[in-house]
Amino acid sequence: MSSVTVRIDPHVHSEDSYDGHEPVELILEHAADIGLDAVVITDHDTMGESKRAAEIAPEYGLIGIPGVEVSTADGHLLAIGVDRMPPRGESYATTVSWIHDSGGVAVVPHPFQRSRHGVRRRDIPVPGSNADDDDGSDEADDGDGVIGSDTVDEVDAIEVFNAWLFTGYRNRRARRFAAIHGYPGVAASDAHHLNYVGRAFTELTVRDRASVDDVTAADVLAAIREGTTSASGKRAPVPMAARHYLIAAGRKSGYYARTGARRGVATTVRGAVEAVTMARVGLSQGAHRFGRALSWFR
Repeated sequence: MSSVTVRIDPHVHSEDSYDGHEPVELILEHAADIGLDAVVITDHDTMGESKRAAEIAPEYGLIGIPGVEVSTADGHLLAIGVDRMPPRGESYATTVSWIHDSGGVAVVPHPFQRSRHGVRRRDIPVPGSNADDDDGSDEADDGDGVIGSDTVDEVDAIEVFNAWLFTGYRNRRARRFAAIHGYPGVAASDAHHLNYVGRAFTELTVRDRASVDDVTAADVLAAIREGTTSASGKRAPVPMAARHYLIAAGRKSGYYARTGARRGVATTVRGAVEAVTMARVGLSQGAHRFGRALSWFR
């Protein structure tokens, strides 16, 4: 049986988000440049640019997959593979059911991080209830354990690595939760700026396909459901980040030069300054870590 590995960043924001900054064309161009096979635009409670990105993704050699980060009554939830906006303000369980009825997959983003509208443990619909699954306190509220029933419509995956988290604690808790309940784990950049796109990504094994060119959006959704996922990524800049950020700065400069966007000059200058700053941070951290490693052999 043939299979192929696909790399996707399933959680990226465009300028259509209130806190996003980049046009989808630039995101897609950059995603292709750094070796991703797909990027899902998951803007906050809006799908216009995500659907457009999915339509034009093949022009960049990418798999087109629409999505959205919907605000539920219990926290944020990624709806991947849907072509219309889920209802906002509903419970997690109700929203998950809606996503499944619409043919998509429901992924829990940055779980338990209440300061970023992450869902509480108790609000994630899982079958059964086991207070022993509790592994510590959440911000503001840890809940009373996991609540559910054998008939709930479960989520499809947990975001076990989010590149926007500054420490590994929340990611570790997410990984443990996914392992306890047997959920597939995905990694995502949660990028709001171009230079973070692809900082974390998910590798999927897609069966019965000879090459990435043969893979469809439906194949990607099926692979998430089946759990053939592997999470990869880095939280903070490291030496390789210097190249990554500089590529992003150059990509933005080229894009705005071609499109002649009115805000191009200011954005390019700001992006270049940001790239150099982050590159310095990456090199500094890398030198520090290298020096610390050398000290072990003295």
